[in-house]
Amino acid sequence: MSSPTARTWAPKIELAALAWALAVAAALFAVFTDDPPGRVLLTAAALVLALAGLFGVVVRPRLAADPRGVTVRGLTGSRTWTWAEVNVRLVRTRRLGRDVATVEFDADNAEEPALVVLGRLDLGTDPEDVVDALLELRT
Repeated sequence: MSSPTARTWAPKIELAALAWALAVAAALFAVFTDDPPGRVLLTAAALVLALAGLFGVVVRPRLAADPRGVTVRGLTGSRTWTWAEVNVRLVRTRRLGRDVATVEFDADNAEEPALVVLGRLDLGTDPEDVVDALLELRT
């Protein structure tokens, strides 16, 4: 059995590209519409979509792990914890009639306690697979 190596997970780049394309389309419609309330709504939609696209590009990789610990990246920076500082668990909840799995990082033992919850869109893959890989890296 080989020694575990570093792993990373990130939002799918296709979703970020789609968000950017939709933001451009909404902005173009806002420029060429004659309806003032529609222009406001399209501008707001373009801004929200641009922020989603920015998030999908800037936070790559969203999660990185190696035998020393984990790093979670966000828009304002990243947080790094050793394995002793963080508890990792798979959480299943029922939302909108379907079961949703998320990875929960509970850093109660860290200098600055934190709780981070990452889902399929954050990780770009099934959270169950991520937890399995994380537990393999932790041992």
